[in-house]
Amino acid sequence: MAVKQVQIIGGGLAGCEAALFLANCGFPVTLYDMKPDQYTDVHTQESLAELVCSNSFRSDSLANAVGLLKAEMRLMGSAVMDAADWTRIPAGSALAVDRVKFSQFLTERILGHPDIQFISKEVTEFEPDESGIYTILAPGPLATIGLTTFLRKLTGESYLKFYDAIAPIISRDSIDEKKTFMASRYDKGGADYLNCPMDQETYMAFYRQLIDAETVILHGFEKGGKLFEGCLPVEEIARRGLDALRFGPLKPVGLRHPETGDVFHGVVQLRAEDREGQYFNLVGFQTHLKQGEQRKVFRMIPGLENAKFERYGSMHRNTFINSPELLNADFSMKKFPSLFVVGQISGVEGYLESAASGLIAAVSIVMREKGIENRAFPETTMLSGLSRYISTPKANFQPSNAIFAMVPAPETRIRGGRRVRREFLSNRALTALKIFIDKNPVLVN
Repeated sequence: MAVKQVQIIGGGLAGCEAALFLANCGFPVTLYDMKPDQYTDVHTQESLAELVCSNSFRSDSLANAVGLLKAEMRLMGSAVMDAADWTRIPAGSALAVDRVKFSQFLTERILGHPDIQFISKEVTEFEPDESGIYTILAPGPLATIGLTTFLRKLTGESYLKFYDAIAPIISRDSIDEKKTFMASRYDKGGADYLNCPMDQETYMAFYRQLIDAETVILHGFEKGGKLFEGCLPVEEIARRGLDALRFGPLKPVGLRHPETGDVFHGVVQLRAEDREGQYFNLVGFQTHLKQGEQRKVFRMIPGLENAKFERYGSMHRNTFINSPELLNADFSMKKFPSLFVVGQISGVEGYLESAASGLIAAVSIVMREKGIENRAFPETTMLSGLSRYISTPKANFQPSNAIFAMVPAPETRIRGGRRVRREFLSNRALTALKIFIDKNPVLVN
């Protein structure tokens, strides 16, 4: 029996992940994206799978929930993880990538695949249950007004919204490295972070300027949204208390200078944006300050007095649907089984979680077409945990990153502390996933 056509709307991480997985399994895929003819307010690159907020995919450790998710995706042959591993740059225990090369890597894979047709077009409506066609809606959190209006009519639900912020990027040649030093983060990995140390007096002056600085005024539809707790603007964190910055974005507190042994009141850390180390972003310094205020306040940080901003920080609106009421565990719509809604608009939060949702939808389509009845991932996996999170009714559904609370607790008590317990959960999940893959060889491509 011939496999069905798949149309994917949106060329972000979720869309590209789904497109490449399905095409590698022999499905004819049509991928739609506005680029390069149109852009959202925060996108600048012509290429697909653009990383807007950060170039970090967070921890690679199996003691971290997103580390487990990465390991599971690698086992499944994830294209996003392949791109990340190929374009990796030093960042201690975190997986950070050269964001331009990462995007180019996936774009070349998409455009060069014989079973993927790419069409540059803004899609504002489609037939949700067209015979012989699967649709994967993956517009990202900044879906166009036309598409969100159509989806609102389709679901009969009002949209929820919150705000995300992104951190500024500065050029390395504008940093006074006589005032900074390179060191690891939490003593993990090499000396991959550039550190700007502050004594108490400098910190207090910076803190006062930051909380008094002027932010961009929200207009119209932007008003009334909630801030996402996992990506708060640095000025909002500062307003929560005098030491909130020191134990937040300025972590790790107590970092020692590798040569002098000095310990500082606070340390601002910068992480490389590219392999060549020409650009750095201020880790945890996502912001909604006006550009002039960013120049004034962030240049108070030692070593950044003459900082040249390659990109200013900003805040943007994100949208997501009430997925537990609308979606099945495989991200298909309850009302339209051939329509899948993936990415951050489905209520997962984070690069890897978004890509994983596209992978889950693609796997479901392959298994449906192969006549496999039990299409669920093993319940102990993080992939299954994300599926349950977006499909289990809850009173106040909010977007979430991958967390260990999404997987079942150990069957027996695990001694040795939290790290040992988490590593046990990860190893249990990976063992179960390997068995699942062995039983379903159609998923190996």
